[in-house]
This record gives sequence, structure tokens and C-alpha cells, in this order.
Amino acid sequence: MGLFALRDFRRLFSAQIIALFGTGLATVALGLLAYELAGPSAGAVLATALTIKMVLYVVIAPLAAAYVDRLPRRKLLTVLDLVRAVVVVALPFVTEIWQIYVLIGLLQASSAAFTPTFQAVIPDIVTDEADFTRALSASQVAYTMESLLSPVLAAVALSFMNFDWLFAGTSAGFAVSALLVLSTRIPDARPSEHTRAWDRVASGIRTFATTPRLRGILALNLVVAAAGSIVVVNTVNYVRDELGGTQTDVAWMLAASGGGTLLVALLLPRVLDRIRERTVMMTGAAVLTTGVAAAVAISASGLTTWAGTAAVWAVIGGGMALIVTPTGRVLRRSAEPNRLPGVFAAQFSLSHLAWLVTYPVAGWLATESGFTLTWVVLAVLAALGAVAALALWPREERAEAAEAISDVTVREETEAAQGTLAVCQCTCVQTV
Repeated sequence: MGLFALRDFRRLFSAQIIALFGTGLATVALGLLAYELAGPSAGAVLATALTIKMVLYVVIAPLAAAYVDRLPRRKLLTVLDLVRAVVVVALPFVTEIWQIYVLIGLLQASSAAFTPTFQAVIPDIVTDEADFTRALSASQVAYTMESLLSPVLAAVALSFMNFDWLFAGTSAGFAVSALLVLSTRIPDARPSEHTRAWDRVASGIRTFATTPRLRGILALNLVVAAAGSIVVVNTVNYVRDELGGTQTDVAWMLAASGGGTLLVALLLPRVLDRIRERTVMMTGAAVLTTGVAAAVAISASGLTTWAGTAAVWAVIGGGMALIVTPTGRVLRRSAEPNRLPGVFAAQFSLSHLAWLVTYPVAGWLATESGFTLTWVVLAVLAALGAVAALALWPREERAEAAEAISDVTVREETEAAQGTLAVCQCTCVQTV
């Protein structure tokens, strides 16, 4: 049976795609709204809004993962989608910058609870190992398709309507996503092995701290955030003020980055069949570091061109795909099934902690000191992350594998001694 022959995954995946495209349209519209209200300071406004998002993701996501097994997940996902639909439809009516911050806070608090819950549902619906790997790839392709096509759709829409209508499209997307989630058979999560919330939150973080390959991913998160924040935060002001472009041009430049991401993401599944994840992800770190350095060179030389900027944006998009796409595979083989929700939640939270560092740099520093100095700082952060990843993630993981085998042996001996209790524990292996 093929992956998309699974009714529940098909509907859940459709809900993800629709919500993603709605979010993509809102991202373009939010940048344009910030420029309309703040002009040259739009980068600082956008950085503040995105910093609020990151703070909420870092704080709320692990707590949501800790308590999700106590709530009916289908109803929770539906309610969170509806809350986001209502908040987004209010954004076109804001007249003050502080109102953006309040609404973004409400929107991202809902998203911070939605995403880890959504991620934890997939292993419960797609139980076959091979299908689960394909599900991870399909989910990543959905993200990359959104990053490419949302700006393109926004560019087309902006040709004949005001950007305020993009928020309406986002709201409609969340509403349809809620209906699809509601029609999906999502089993409630089995109780976690941890009874206290902090134990559940800390378990995933402890796994990252004790697993070399996951420590490497922590460093790679910084590389992705340092390069990606240039595209997310600085594109609006750079296109409008440096290149003299229009609202539509902003969307097309974002599409250039998405095009690089999509191209690489489509090629990666076959590449990962032959090349180790570590090699691919370290290559991504080198590509991103090079991309940020190229952005610095273009800005410092004053040779600002549309073609050069689009090429750098595409390189950054491709480098991000090289790191982000294999991450789910690495997480999957780094923890037991009943610990996966905590590990995914930890990655979600810790990766956004890196963005929490780089978003303010990209927005606030660029507003005060210009693009060149800002991108030099981000280039240094990307380089530090790449070097740290090489040091933290050993090329040979034999010792780690031997340790994992030893842990399995000890666990099996313990289960044999515990008898009936072991049988009960085995029923929780697929906990999400």
C-alpha cells in the first residue's frame, strides 16, 4: 500500500499543505504591512514580530508536547487552526505597530502548540518504517513547495489586488485545514512514561545533550538561522530600498530562495540513499556559509544587481534544504519510538532558539548599521555553527552505535526480569 493510499495521512497532509500556503501568503503580506507602517524601519518591526514568534515557540512548543497526551489531539488541532484563522483575518485592520505584535503573539502561540502536536501524530498514522521516511520527505517537500509557490502566488495576486487580501487567503487556508483535520481519524496519544511535565520537556533535551549527532544538529540549526534570517527579515527592505523594487518584486525575490530549496529537496531523496546524512548536511553548512559571504561581498562592493541577489538567495535556499531535509531521518534513528515526540519537540524548540538569536541581528542591526555589517555578523555566526557541527558530530559513530547496542541489551535484560511489567511497557513503544 502506498503512502497516499492511507486515508488519514492523505487528509492530514492536505491540511498541512493548505495551512502552509496560507502561512506563506501571510509571511509576504506581513513584511509588506510592516513596510507600509514603518517604511525604512520595516526590518526592525518584522524582526520584533518574528522574535516574539521565536520566544513563544521556544517556550510553548515543549510544554505543548509535554501535555499533548492528556488532550484529544484531533479536537486540539482543529481548535488551533480556527484560532489562527480568526487572528489572521484581523491583521489587515491594524493601524499601529503594537497591534501587529499582539496579533502575532496570539497567532504564534497557537502555531507553537499546533506544530509539535501535528508532528507527533504522523508516527501514529504511518506505522511502517519505509512509509514514515517517505512521509517525512513528503512533509519537507510540502514546506519547500510552499516556500517557492507562495511568493509566486503572492506576486501574481499583488498584480491586481492589495496585499491585505493575502491575509484573507491565509484565514481561508486555516479554516479549510481545520475541516480536513476534523475529518481525520487521529488516535489520542498514549500516556507518556514521564508523569511530570518538566520530565517530559527535559527528556528530549537530554537526548540532544547526550547524542553526538544531535549535538551536531544543534550547531547546524545556527547555520540555517544565520543564513535564513537574511532572506526572511531583510528581503523587503533590500528589494524596496536598495534595488528600488515593488511589492511584487519582493515576492519574486522570496521565490528565488524557494526555488533553490525546491530544486535541492527534489534531488535529495535519491542522494540520501547513497550518501550519509552527515556528509549532506555538512555540505549544506558550507553552502550556506558561502552564500552569506557572497551576500556580504555584494553589499560591500556596492554592485547591487537583481541577478546577483537572486542567485545568492537561491544558494541560501538550496543550502537550507541540504540541512533541514535529512534532519527528520537523523532524529528518527536517534531515539526509541516512545521518546520520539520529546526529541522532535526538542528540535522544534532548540532550532527556533537559534532563530531567536539571528532574527534581532538581521532586523535591528540592519536598521541601525546597514546590511553589510549585519551580514558580516551573520556570516561569522554561520561559520561558527559550521565549525562547531564538524567538531560535535564525529565522522565515525561506532562508539555511539556500540553504546546504543549496550543500552538495548541492558533494557532487554531488565524487561526479562520485570515480567508482566515489561509486557505493559511494550504496549507503549509507539507512543506519540
